[in-house]
Amino acid sequence: MQWILVIVLIAVVYFIFIKKKPQVKHNKKDTQANDMVGCQQCGIYCEVDDMILSNNKYYCSQECLKRS
Repeated sequence: MQWILVIVLIAVVYFIFIKKKPQVKHNKKDTQANDMVGCQQCGIYCEVDDMILSNNKYYCSQECLKRS
C-alpha cells in the first residue's frame, strides 16, 4: 500500500511541476522577430518574420499553405 502511495505522489509532482505544456503562439503581436515557430503543414521551424500567417496559423512557404 505504501508503494502505491509513493508512486501516486511522484506522478502528481511530475505532472504538476515538471511536465511543461507546449505553448502555441498564434498571434503575431505576441511574437518577436527572432521567435521560432513551426509550420502547421510540415513542422519545420523558421523565424516569425519568414513565415506566412494565414487563419492564425504559420506556414513556411506558399506550397505548405496550399496543401493545408
